[in-house]
Amino acid sequence: MRSFDESLPMALLRAREAAMRSFRPLLAEHDLTEQQWRVLRALTAASPHGDGSNAPDGPEASALAASTSLLAPSLSRILSHLERRQLIERHTMAHDQRRSTIALTARGRALVAEVAPRSEAIYNQIEEAFGAERLGRLLDELKDLAELDPLAPSPPVRTETP
Repeated sequence: MRSFDESLPMALLRAREAAMRSFRPLLAEHDLTEQQWRVLRALTAASPHGDGSNAPDGPEASALAASTSLLAPSLSRILSHLERRQLIERHTMAHDQRRSTIALTARGRALVAEVAPRSEAIYNQIEEAFGAERLGRLLDELKDLAELDPLAPSPPVRTETP
């Protein structure tokens, strides 16, 4: 078995913690959890205008869960909390009353507009400390890793016979 300290999951967790350590004080100032901020950011990114102002055309909960890497029950609790704070709103779909789309409210957009510049400044500090090129390569590698299906059959290994 691999060393605990050298396991991929632990290395990823340590890197995530190191990165998030810089953002947590900012999120705490605005009474946001990391997951709540993730949802607000995803809604902003899903907007055609980049500001979350896509009320009837926002993503459905299943798409939002996938884009934020949150399990449906967790996302449901987060959405309820954000809705109580009047940061998001749900819009029932006309063709299927059981489904709804989610969008930022004006209050939610204002909060994102307030937090985003400071978040970006923190990101820039991380990029400066780590190196822009290195961070770009790391993000590319992590994307490739996230797309990997380790259980997919791999091609047979060819060995040459003498």
